[in-house]
Amino acid sequence: RTGLFTSPHLQDFRERIRVDGEMIPKQKVVNFVDKHHGKMVELELSFFEMTAALAFDYFAQSDVEVAVIETGLGGRLDATNIIVPLVSVITNVGLDHTALLGDTLPKIAAEKAGIIKKSIPVVIGESDPRYNEVIEQTAAANKSKVIYAEQEFSCEPCPCGTDRQHFCMHRTRDNRNFEVDLDLGGNYQRRNMVTAAATVDFLHEETPLTISRRAYLEGMRCAAANTALMGRWQTLAESPLTVCDTGHNAHGIAYVAEQLRQTPHRRLFCVMGFVRDKDLAHILPLLPREGQTTLPGGVVRLQHPAEKALRILLHGGGRDHHSRRQFLRTEQDRHAAARQQTVLRIGKLGPHRYAAGAGVDPVIDRGQHPVAPFTINLNLRQPRLLQSVDIGVLAGFAEKRGFVEGERGPHRIQLHN
Repeated sequence: RTGLFTSPHLQDFRERIRVDGEMIPKQKVVNFVDKHHGKMVELELSFFEMTAALAFDYFAQSDVEVAVIETGLGGRLDATNIIVPLVSVITNVGLDHTALLGDTLPKIAAEKAGIIKKSIPVVIGESDPRYNEVIEQTAAANKSKVIYAEQEFSCEPCPCGTDRQHFCMHRTRDNRNFEVDLDLGGNYQRRNMVTAAATVDFLHEETPLTISRRAYLEGMRCAAANTALMGRWQTLAESPLTVCDTGHNAHGIAYVAEQLRQTPHRRLFCVMGFVRDKDLAHILPLLPREGQTTLPGGVVRLQHPAEKALRILLHGGGRDHHSRRQFLRTEQDRHAAARQQTVLRIGKLGPHRYAAGAGVDPVIDRGQHPVAPFTINLNLRQPRLLQSVDIGVLAGFAEKRGFVEGERGPHRIQLHN
């Protein structure tokens, strides 16, 4: 029996905890909370800590023989780090959760390397000279073998005309080639295939587990079906082509954006949503410039206080000296724009400086004429929802994508509420 613990969930909390592909029963969740509620409150456990405890308890009850445990955040201080695994896996290191894990790749790598246990090998999915040494130092201190997946296997896509992805893989140690089907979408799965192959190969060769080639191929062919993973370049509709992907940091969005560019299309619309700790200053410029991007109502405004949003998007984390007056000439302009639900003229006044107004004439601030004005198309039902942060976020977004300096002329950005 196999247990799987992942996060986050998309629709049902129970997606996080599975045995043999089946979600934990609702009654099991209720029973666990009833039994341990008092202790969890006493210990002031976080949501993730409680969920991890629930997963481990359910796996024990279910007599699972193998469990795949995904860390929640980082690794060193993660609730899952109480286990002693057969093998540790670090898939990649990217700039994410920087407020908690550190603001550089080496710092984040050090936190992720915290899952390395004494004498337990670690597989590195994507190596990088910027952080390899950090991981190797932690591994050496624990007398743990480091396995670089990219040195053990290579993988290339092979078109096959089916609804699955088809890959040609090569194993370095015996120069063997074989073909693998995968029912998960996304070009980036090629990297995941290499990581998974190196991990399974190690488990088969150097642990009591026996994973036959047939079992490996069947597992890959039915990975999505067996795990119920969703949102991996998942096609929701064919006409028009509608794709959903859960990439949520610059490292992941870079792969998604590249595949967007490779996907034939006449018009491209991107609907994006982010939570508070995401580095939008590095994420938004990655999107294809020809696309029209919609920020669903209030995503940035609700998750980011105005000052913080402006600082992140317009200054890259630096100081913010902007006032609301610099974005909207008058209170009347703000209300007029919301009533009309159409025109807001945005003009660039200087580096990271914008002005906006509801009239048809370009805004003039302190006698300066803004350069290359562009239009933001608003669909706001209440005037109070039109805040300076919305203007700042969208203006900064447009500038980073090259629409302010006149490279592509006037550009429309939609903000829906």
